[in-house]
Amino acid sequence: MGGHPAGGSAFHRHPCFCADAGTRFGRIHLPVAPACNIQCSYCGRKHDCVNESRPGVTSELLEPAQAVDRLKSAMSRMPCLSVAGIAGPGDPFCTPDATLLTLESCRRAFPDILLCVSSNGYNVAPYLKELKTLGVGFITITVNAVNPDIGSRIYRWVGQEPALHGREGAAMLLDRQMEALEGLRAGGFSVKVNTVVIPGVNDEHVIDIARKVSVFKVDRMNLIGVIPVAGTSLACTPPPSSSLMARLRRSAQAFVPQMQHCARCRSDAVGLLHDDKPQPGFDGKPRPNSSCAAGISR
Repeated sequence: MGGHPAGGSAFHRHPCFCADAGTRFGRIHLPVAPACNIQCSYCGRKHDCVNESRPGVTSELLEPAQAVDRLKSAMSRMPCLSVAGIAGPGDPFCTPDATLLTLESCRRAFPDILLCVSSNGYNVAPYLKELKTLGVGFITITVNAVNPDIGSRIYRWVGQEPALHGREGAAMLLDRQMEALEGLRAGGFSVKVNTVVIPGVNDEHVIDIARKVSVFKVDRMNLIGVIPVAGTSLACTPPPSSSLMARLRRSAQAFVPQMQHCARCRSDAVGLLHDDKPQPGFDGKPRPNSSCAAGISR
């Protein structure tokens, strides 16, 4: 099956990669990835929490066939949708078969839609050929540290059977992430690097991350302030101030163009970035106040 090339007009139809696209084009996240192959100290995934709007949250998990049905229903009522993505609630490449089947089905149903995947990068490299064949043009990799000593404070464990802990696990993840970024650059994908900013842990390390990933000519870097989540190791860590985030973005901008309009979307988000609500039991019905749902491009 032929790929849909990234870049050019495609880049300007992706609301996360292109800020100007956010008022005209929407996205839908299909929550088909239930499990994760790492455990971050800030992450608490909940599969049935309709009142939280943050990454890793979805009102339900979908099988690939259900995900495509949801996409078809949404597309029929929201013609502004330009992107179908998989961003959790776990990692898409912890269960790669479900991810690839979903992407293949979406491509078959909508040949012109942009396909996007967000991952921690641990298991991306083995699937680059398949992603290219399916025309997945946009990939986001979350890189929170390029120093294993700092990474050991962020990742509780990495990998499976057996899981690695501490510096060893962080070093393994970093190696896998750099391998993925190198392969993505060689494959011509549009790439965004997300970094969760954790005050007192990696905030002063952001410039090192930006410098490191700039070698791979990534298209965007997205700094996301940590969201304290009850029950996690970093539940008592305050989120970074707006002044700190502004300073870090200015510093990182010297190496990688910065995304500054992130909506920190749920794993089942749908619609425009600025006009989005959780979609518990999404039935495809448009929201009354949603310009995207009404099919209005503005």
